[in-house]
Amino acid sequence: MKLYDSIGPNPRIVRMFMAEKGIEMPKQTVDLRGGENRQAEHLKRNPHGQMPTLELDDGSYLSEIIAICEYLEEKDPSPAMIGATPEQRAECRMWTRRVDLNIAEPLANGYRFGEALKFFEKRIPCAPDASPGLKMIAANRLQWLNGQIAGKEYLCGNRFTLADILLYCWIDFGNQVGQPLDPANTNIAAWFARVGQRPSVKA
Repeated sequence: MKLYDSIGPNPRIVRMFMAEKGIEMPKQTVDLRGGENRQAEHLKRNPHGQMPTLELDDGSYLSEIIAICEYLEEKDPSPAMIGATPEQRAECRMWTRRVDLNIAEPLANGYRFGEALKFFEKRIPCAPDASPGLKMIAANRLQWLNGQIAGKEYLCGNRFTLADILLYCWIDFGNQVGQPLDPANTNIAAWFARVGQRPSVKA
């Protein structure tokens, strides 16, 4: 297998997931800022022109971070970063979906349609007027999540999972692009500090 890698939170999620599982493979950096991901060679790998992309041993390609991570977990089940039982996997998928849909997506598009509009307007459909509302939605859902994780070590209780990796990478990205975590979200702030101590965050 081979990972087509780049800057950005999504490739980082896959790298962090791999680091937690002890998976190593060749990586090839794609120049996201230079638009290499939108050129014909990469579009053959991923027609959406997004990052990252995983090349499988049979020469086919897999994209979308959740699909990549679930594939890697099925190929190498231990340590389980999604779950070792149907119940654990369902719980992780529930939280991963909540984080992805309610926090990561509005946060990302709030940035793309706002501060990063000049970069993205020639690459994807953009709705600049939507940026403030999207940022508000992400902040609101983080406030909701702050209550949900009260008394919990991680999103899935005492299990550190893909859901935590997804949330960590996007909160960290938000902190760098004008959507910092509200310090009033004290449970998430404590969780963020705990996760930040894990060696995989440097992946």
